[in-house]
Amino acid sequence: MKGDTRLANEAWEALFRAQATMARDLLSQDVWDGLVESEYGVLYALSNAPQGLRMSELASDVLLSQAGLSRLVGRLEAKGLIERQSDPEDGRASVLRLSAAGLHKQRRVGAAHGRQVSDRVSACLNPDEMTMLRDLCRRLSGADGEQSGDDNERK
Repeated sequence: MKGDTRLANEAWEALFRAQATMARDLLSQDVWDGLVESEYGVLYALSNAPQGLRMSELASDVLLSQAGLSRLVGRLEAKGLIERQSDPEDGRASVLRLSAAGLHKQRRVGAAHGRQVSDRVSACLNPDEMTMLRDLCRRLSGADGEQSGDDNERK
């Protein structure tokens, strides 16, 4: 289905501004315990992969360049928050996992950040609107398995 160009751009601008505004507000809060947003993003991604992730898998999850991710992983290793282990399926590769300290920090920071997000979003949207927003954003990102097609093709 061909969309209205002006409306599509207005929707994109509203989405972009909402994300940027919320990110700025959330990052200004004192819950990060010495982490920057991208470091927390890596800890969060690894917390969802107890078996660990290869660097290439992590890069696609956290949306950083390979070079930027390599430096970031090095910093997190130096802080003792992640560990690099040999990949049992490929001896040339390694798998990154949270250390015990990294798991503890991710859970502590994640709980505080989760409360912030909940407070901020719940102040503006009711549960039905949050569900709609989640589903629409998943559709836009392709996370629901559908990146294109009209409404008649969707179930």
